[in-house]
Amino acid sequence: MSFKQINVTIMKKLFLSFLFAAFSVFGFSQTTWNVDPMHSSFNFNIKHMGISYVQGRFDKFEGKVVTPAEDLTDAKFDFTVYTNSINTGVEMRDTHLKSAEFFDTAKYPEMKFVSTSVKKAKGNNYLLTGNLTIKDVTKPITVTAVYGGKTKDQRGNDKMGFQTMFKINRLDYNISYDPTGAGVAKDVDVAVYVEFTKSK
Repeated sequence: MSFKQINVTIMKKLFLSFLFAAFSVFGFSQTTWNVDPMHSSFNFNIKHMGISYVQGRFDKFEGKVVTPAEDLTDAKFDFTVYTNSINTGVEMRDTHLKSAEFFDTAKYPEMKFVSTSVKKAKGNNYLLTGNLTIKDVTKPITVTAVYGGKTKDQRGNDKMGFQTMFKINRLDYNISYDPTGAGVAKDVDVAVYVEFTKSK
């Protein structure tokens, strides 16, 4: 074998080794986690007539997060909440909330959040930035997400948890019933508790 042939062989091996290493890093490092609806909840709290609060939740949702690191750094979040599943415990009120004066669920059956960046903050906190879509409005928001860590359940499935609480102005998303906020407040407190299961 000539010197030139030896060099070509070495270069091919080095190139293949580089490709294998790159594929290992970029192809296998990312992990997908799916929302476990049995251990997750999407909740809200809104002031009523300035003196009390009405609490509610959405019973149907789905989502996933793709993590390129061991923690949430640079993770990609994607959530969908189905507006017709709104539940405040009062059927008449839920019917009103599904109407065009509020969520207009017949026209806008989904709310969505898609992250654009995740940055490490202090301790287990992360700054989660993304686009929140409610009805026909999409706005960027940044919230603080608290990373709960990872564990295994009794069946050996990998689990990961996080939670976040934030506030939005419903008028920003064309939920314009009672625009004065005298009866139904403008600001809505949102609390999200999510448990993920690692995709197999």
